[in-house]
Amino acid sequence: MKQDPVQARKESMLSSEVPATACMESDERWKTETGRRDCLKPESEVKEIAELLGSIGASTAMELGCGAGRHSLFLASLGYRVFALDDSSARVDLARSLAQKQMLPIHFVTGLMTDLPCADESFDYLLAWNVIYHGNRDAVQKSLSEIHRVLRPGGIFQGTMLSKNNHLFGHGREVGADTFVFEGEPDMSHLHFYCNQAELAALFDPMELLRVNDREHECPGSYHLNFVAMKIHIQDF
Repeated sequence: MKQDPVQARKESMLSSEVPATACMESDERWKTETGRRDCLKPESEVKEIAELLGSIGASTAMELGCGAGRHSLFLASLGYRVFALDDSSARVDLARSLAQKQMLPIHFVTGLMTDLPCADESFDYLLAWNVIYHGNRDAVQKSLSEIHRVLRPGGIFQGTMLSKNNHLFGHGREVGADTFVFEGEPDMSHLHFYCNQAELAALFDPMELLRVNDREHECPGSYHLNFVAMKIHIQDF
């Protein structure tokens, strides 16, 4: 009997193994040639999942917080139809210029994660790397609701959340439940929301978490929850 393609996708996500690496984009790193090269290198976890999904039929992808476009460029190079969003028009302009130089047809837009300018059930794959946690709990929940809305049934959501094992949790100025700002620190003055694995699962309901790993990113103590989730298929109920 022919296997349900959604079930096949789920099993592929559960069985694959990926290494832990990270690259944090920042204005300071972008000023050097080495920094620019590093900040355009896609995460190995993203490469693994994107390539796997592409091999089993995924064709449309969205990146939230695209920055300079490192993952959007990679996804487009794999043949995905890519929609990329960032709240900074300067970063969107930069990413668009890089895509044009590589002749990659990516649709870039300036916008907010809490109000995605996309129709329901538009994407097979959605990526939000080191971005979804920039807000308080309500903003994070609203962004997750929007992600669920624009994913197709059986669609995959990959990203990161700040872990409560992160060495910065509980520091800075608390501005809401599990939400802190670090005033005076480069790239840290915006909101940072933290959670643990149980809280992450509650936030993601009704999406199903297929994989969660609490891992250090490039700085010692910089623990993030790296996750892969699926929008529940109607036939799964």
